[in-house]
Amino acid sequence: MAEKFVTVFLDTPNVELNDYYIDETFSLIETAGGEVLQTFTQKRDTPDNKFAIGKGKVDEVLSFIQDQPVDGIIFGFDLTSTQVKNWNQVSDLKIIDRTQLILDIFAQRASSNEGKIQVELAQMEYTLPRLMGLGTTLSRLGGGIGTRGPGETKLEMDRRHLRDKINKLKKELDKIEKIRQTQRKSRQGSSVPKVALVGYTNSGKTSLLKRLSKSELEGENKLFATLDPVTKKGYHEGLAYTVTDTVGFVQNLPHKLVAAFKSTLEEVVYCDLVLHVVDISSADPIVQINTVNKVLEELKAHDKPTIMVFNKIDLPHDEFVLPSMANDHRHINISVKDNINVDSLKNMIVEHFSNGM
Repeated sequence: MAEKFVTVFLDTPNVELNDYYIDETFSLIETAGGEVLQTFTQKRDTPDNKFAIGKGKVDEVLSFIQDQPVDGIIFGFDLTSTQVKNWNQVSDLKIIDRTQLILDIFAQRASSNEGKIQVELAQMEYTLPRLMGLGTTLSRLGGGIGTRGPGETKLEMDRRHLRDKINKLKKELDKIEKIRQTQRKSRQGSSVPKVALVGYTNSGKTSLLKRLSKSELEGENKLFATLDPVTKKGYHEGLAYTVTDTVGFVQNLPHKLVAAFKSTLEEVVYCDLVLHVVDISSADPIVQINTVNKVLEELKAHDKPTIMVFNKIDLPHDEFVLPSMANDHRHINISVKDNINVDSLKNMIVEHFSNGM
């Protein structure tokens, strides 16, 4: 049975709230296994230091949850440790912010040893400054959203223990990164061109990887279906190349996750060509493109040769805005599902490397 939550959103001059952001948060909650019963929003110049939202809205939330079968409150933004502590003092329910929600999904999705360590590190670093505020929540509630995964922390952990654990995880990741660097050097010494897929979560990257490489991977209609990078061999018109799928993005992807997954995401840095996959049937593809570009800039991979791949043209979309979204990159409209223009995309890949670009 799905856990039931109320959601709280803030609309401020710095972070303007819109339907797309709310819907995306709902999708995150659904992916984590939750269900939204009620949503509360408030427009403020700045977040309230004590509860993020004003006292009147706090009373409104508390009044609603008093007579409803609610498991917790999910905030569509990040809370400070003080705000977490204050909410725990007025409610016995789970208090979960956006970063914790995303971390929970990553905890479910991580399958490789590296992925699990990366998620655990991000969870630990998230928990450390909030340990005092989170303590009450962890003691009240056992399983479910916000409390599971390889980074699950026990109440008796003190800050010193947590810091020791963080240092240990970082050392483990350093060892894995050295192995990854050796593997990269080996690939760089090869003349085989390297293609990387980037894009918003659920844009169709894994399904495209299957088309380009004829692999047996199955794409899922879920957020963050792929965490670990997957590299497959592709071949078209006499050209052999490798294609690597990477973790998808969402708005305000927690910096702790970007940092923890940096070695994984850096597969993009060492590629020769980027395929930026965009779900053009989404409510706001521009937001998705900008979100991905922001992370690529953080990785210093935004100047890579890029082909914008506008996927899902089999679904309703605004075809007139597509060229303007290409940002001066070459672009192509495809449908991975119906195999429309996928061969044309393969031809573009071959042409790119044939011209020595």
